[in-house]
Amino acid sequence: MGEKKNRWIWLAIGALLLLIYPFFLTLPFPRHLMIMIFLYASLGLAWNMIGGYAGQISLGHAVYFGAGAYTSTLMLMKLGVTPWIGMIVGGFISVGLAFIIGYPSFKLAGHYFAIATIAIGEIAQQWMLNWDWAGAAVGLTLPILPESFLNMEFHTSKVPYYYIAFGIFSLTILATYWVDRSKLGYYFKAIKGDLEGARSLGINVARYKFYALALSAFFTSICGSFYAQYVLFIDPDSVFPLMLSIIVCLVATLGGVGTVWGPVIGAFILIPISEFTRIQFGGGGKGTDLIIYGFLIMVISIYQPFGVIGLSKRFKKKESE
Repeated sequence: MGEKKNRWIWLAIGALLLLIYPFFLTLPFPRHLMIMIFLYASLGLAWNMIGGYAGQISLGHAVYFGAGAYTSTLMLMKLGVTPWIGMIVGGFISVGLAFIIGYPSFKLAGHYFAIATIAIGEIAQQWMLNWDWAGAAVGLTLPILPESFLNMEFHTSKVPYYYIAFGIFSLTILATYWVDRSKLGYYFKAIKGDLEGARSLGINVARYKFYALALSAFFTSICGSFYAQYVLFIDPDSVFPLMLSIIVCLVATLGGVGTVWGPVIGAFILIPISEFTRIQFGGGGKGTDLIIYGFLIMVISIYQPFGVIGLSKRFKKKESE
């Protein structure tokens, strides 16, 4: 009981610190850094629903990210619809895509499923590169609108973007917590642990894999719409790349898959490395962060396959012995 109470106290302190963060760090870079951490933590949490809980390693999540980015942007540019509605519509379109992609892909297992998702991601990127109505390879530059919450555009300060990113992050955390504690989450874990065993217990494996992918696609799409509004420019190379799918997978894997806080820890480790190496080395050091990522993943895989969160649990267990 005492440990549970302490956990809630630390959680409240952490949430309070994140809420007041922009008032103490007023320069643009620290705020941008936290926005990117929130974004990738949300993406890692979304990926964790299918990859961590249900055990289906997807390397094509950029499809849903790009779908969200393009849906809200095209609805804004072509129809004048607020990005908030575009964000929700993009989420549901991604759920539809998840069902279309999942139906044939879930007939494959293990590495074959991962390879299939890579192929789907590459097909989507090539398609967008040749779709003239959606800007093709040139991309889309979002119109500069008056600053307002409705337009989701803020030109003088990053603070509103910070709180929107924090809101998306909080929503994704709550959804993950619900999955972790619900019957749905237990079904996902059963499918991951023993597919045939889950089937023999009467779990409709195909249906629950679809549920996991649909949830994951919805939240990934939300992040894509936010990203488009934040940078105000998108093209297939920035929102559909394979590398985005791999980084999202790494964020969750490093922190600890199948846990609520694992992807958050992974984002707090990997994203600062990426941002600081980009500043330190510029274009000449492109890929330095990926070398560091690879090294960290190798170390974690060898010494602690359950990620950083598994490492902390091991130390805690040793202390209690």
